[in-house]
Amino acid sequence: MGVLRKDYILERWVYYATERKKRPREFKKEQHIAEEKICLFCPGNENLTPKEIGRVEYKNSWKIRWFPNKFPIVELKGKPKINAKNKFLREGKTFGEHEIIAETNDHKKQLSDLSVEHIKEIFDVYSLRIKTLSKLKGIKYVTVFKNQGSLAGTSLIHAHTQIASMSLLPDDVMNKVNAIKKFRKCPYCNIIKLESKSKRKIIENKTSIAFCPYASRFNFEAWIFPKRHVKNITAMHNDELYDMASALKKILLKLKKLNASYNFFLHYAPQQTDLHFHIEVTPRFEKWGGFELSTGAIVNSIMPEDAARFYRSR
Repeated sequence: MGVLRKDYILERWVYYATERKKRPREFKKEQHIAEEKICLFCPGNENLTPKEIGRVEYKNSWKIRWFPNKFPIVELKGKPKINAKNKFLREGKTFGEHEIIAETNDHKKQLSDLSVEHIKEIFDVYSLRIKTLSKLKGIKYVTVFKNQGSLAGTSLIHAHTQIASMSLLPDDVMNKVNAIKKFRKCPYCNIIKLESKSKRKIIENKTSIAFCPYASRFNFEAWIFPKRHVKNITAMHNDELYDMASALKKILLKLKKLNASYNFFLHYAPQQTDLHFHIEVTPRFEKWGGFELSTGAIVNSIMPEDAARFYRSR
């Protein structure tokens, strides 16, 4: 018989079809992403991208660089205002700025291959861009996300992260913000304490903890939290960023063994709200079908306790 679990604080349920349970090696996927003859993100091809915004220098070249997305989801055109034709019809412009962060100058390396120090520097860039883009008039949130692999929506192999400033607050973030209001104190602080002693814990270091959430939506889903109650990555100290980078690298190295596609994204507190900052890693093995689309509930074929055991294994 399967297991039904609810998210820690959200009204979101996951159906665990344990009879479909697979061993980790059976999750290994083949990636099919066409390699371009000329990589737009490689050193020497900087003229093929939009004008560079910034870079981290390295040996007379760059180590990390960021620039506008050539094919943006949002653009700084028009106004951020949403117009209401009536109570059912509302419309506005896709207002914001969409950027690419080339994570490394080495085309052959993915994020999991980089040093913890290098990943920490990428986190520094995330923080810098969130601070900068949040100051733009009409911007309410800056989303930071990574698509890795064919099943996760990536189109270019060269390791990169995307950042988009938005004129709307994301529903997923605000659902958490509103759910937290039901508690006297931050529920995630208590969840961290609970998971630090559970079979779902992946890794814990001085300032960060990673675990597979109790009601994981995705096979091998993992969350990474700073232990200190921090609302945004912009408020984290260097040692905290380093520890979080170390936890992320461990998770990504294990996913690399499965050749897994994955997404990860940052969730932080919008201004005037409270939310314990964290990173969610969502591997992409299965496509959602009719059950998920018709009910809003999700089916997962591996229990988080088993996923955490895989992450902890050597």
